[in-house]
Amino acid sequence: MNSIHHRKYIKSKCFFDDIITNYDIKGEDYGNQDRNSLKLFDFKGNTINVKSFKVPNVINQIAYRFFRSSKAQRSFEYANRLTKEGIGTPQPIAYYEYKTPLLFKKSYYISEHLDYDLTYRELTTDFNFPNHEGVLRAFTRFTFQLHEKRINFLDHSPGNTLITKTTAGYDFALVDLNRMKFQEMSFLDRMHNFSRLTTSKEMVEVMSDEYAKVSEFDYNEVFSEMWRLTQAFQEKFHRKQRLKKLLKFWKKP
Repeated sequence: MNSIHHRKYIKSKCFFDDIITNYDIKGEDYGNQDRNSLKLFDFKGNTINVKSFKVPNVINQIAYRFFRSSKAQRSFEYANRLTKEGIGTPQPIAYYEYKTPLLFKKSYYISEHLDYDLTYRELTTDFNFPNHEGVLRAFTRFTFQLHEKRINFLDHSPGNTLITKTTAGYDFALVDLNRMKFQEMSFLDRMHNFSRLTTSKEMVEVMSDEYAKVSEFDYNEVFSEMWRLTQAFQEKFHRKQRLKKLLKFWKKP
């Protein structure tokens, strides 16, 4: 096992070592446990969040062992970079990795746990949410800020932005950080970044309007490309779902 800790938490390394060593029998399950396990722990009266990434397939075990940074390492490093850029994300604490001489096994990412009021997903399911359009426009301005800072959040999907109402408006914080690029954002990159968020044409119209207002792009150009890429993503998603159902059907005895 190897680990890296944020300088603010190095003195508490033994506490976090114990959490990881006894992860299976300690902590409180949190959220969806299907893909990766997520647990909450108490640390000096504050809640911390520990994400356990499942053991990758054999090919990726080799890749992560020798050629690529693990999801836990990327989450930790990207969180630190976002913080330096002034972008909201839970405070990173540490990451842990288990390796053999030839293969990569489990990894864990530890961060502070944020309380929040909603995610973008609530906007897609409840169109009567208080100040729905105001939140959506604020989210669009936040996304524009990411783009201007050369941050391409590849998992910009409905559940990965935590939204908190404040006296001044809304604060936004990114989670699930292991897929991210730091690059100059072309117009196509920017529009593609919105493609996974909603199936609602009305929401895309609002986001297009706000993005055009805060950028130098024309509204019609923004809407046309954002809606085209949204539809393309949905078509691809549903095609994959149909293929999965077909494969499950053929696998039945």
